[in-house]
Amino acid sequence: MRKYLPTFAELIDRLTITQMKEWKLPEHREEYTNEINDILHDIDNCLQEQPINLTASMVRDIVVLSHMNSHIWFNESNFRKGIKDGNDLELTHGLNGIRNTAKNRIQSELGGRKDYKVDNVEAFKQWIPSGYDKDKK
Repeated sequence: MRKYLPTFAELIDRLTITQMKEWKLPEHREEYTNEINDILHDIDNCLQEQPINLTASMVRDIVVLSHMNSHIWFNESNFRKGIKDGNDLELTHGLNGIRNTAKNRIQSELGGRKDYKVDNVEAFKQWIPSGYDKDKK
């Protein structure tokens, strides 16, 4: 029996990333489609094991996760292509902190592990979603 499983929030996070890969890397679409199906299976299992009360706040946190992952993807993709203008790896680190905050907010409603690496968020206040700046979860 495994002792360290991805949390519900980590599965949602991975789903948003893998969905982008399915679109942006069409040469590997089949592999990502299979991964998406595996993630959906695991999400269904989580929901059967512990039914959740889906709230508007949780839906928003999922939207925030998706947006943060999209911008991180765009920023890092351009940097890897050698396009340095307009790319800010410090911003990527800050967005990753907001991403972790969104996952923590989901986990706070469900219980379970949280990721406490949310540093560097304050450096990019304009990116912090409303209501997140007061969030101490």
